[in-house]
Amino acid sequence: MDFLSLPYLAFYGKSLLFALIGILPIINPLASAPLFVDYTRGLSDEARTRLARRIGHSVMVLLSCAMVMGSYVLDFFGVSLPAVRIAGGMVVASIAWRMLGAQQVTSDDATQMVHALSEDKAIIKAFYPLTFPLTCGPGSIAVAIAIGASLHTRRSVPETLFNMAGGLTAAVLLGLLVSLTFRYSSRLLHRLGETRKIVFLRLMAFLLLCVGVEIIWNGVQALVTPLLAGTAAS
Repeated sequence: MDFLSLPYLAFYGKSLLFALIGILPIINPLASAPLFVDYTRGLSDEARTRLARRIGHSVMVLLSCAMVMGSYVLDFFGVSLPAVRIAGGMVVASIAWRMLGAQQVTSDDATQMVHALSEDKAIIKAFYPLTFPLTCGPGSIAVAIAIGASLHTRRSVPETLFNMAGGLTAAVLLGLLVSLTFRYSSRLLHRLGETRKIVFLRLMAFLLLCVGVEIIWNGVQALVTPLLAGTAAS
């Protein structure tokens, strides 16, 4: 059997585009970049670059695991996707609310932050909250789990393998995109100026709050709709 034949390459290409189109609008690294800059303002450019690489790698691993094992893990623990959306949406909304209520950092506070936020402490925050839930949140994970489940097919094992290969390639590309966006985010925001950057950060925090509320609402709808349908049928 020729695994490099056109049908199998088509499975790979379709799965790659399917995963990219489904996850990229939700991850949206351009929207998370200002939050990354705000969290890492006390770090050097070299430390910020290493942190961006670590976050990109974590995003890639998180999405890959969600695609391959997400549905099995949820089934094992008896957790539904709507429950994941609700819990994750609450975390996202809580972080966004704290960011909206945070006071503006003065020059003295910024000096203290430079000494307090060491590279080791920043690395600890690389996964939480910088990777999850600010960059790759519950919405992205839920979509990745759904995509991974749809890529499995009972028609043939090779088709499933090529489908999963396409999805995993998309996860690698998304992690690389996140890493590059965060790496050069400070240069992009520097051109905005301090006042515009503050406004932009507040706006992104508000949008993040809206995303968290939307994720919670979608989870509630998915849980309540079957109950209402069953009540109406009876």
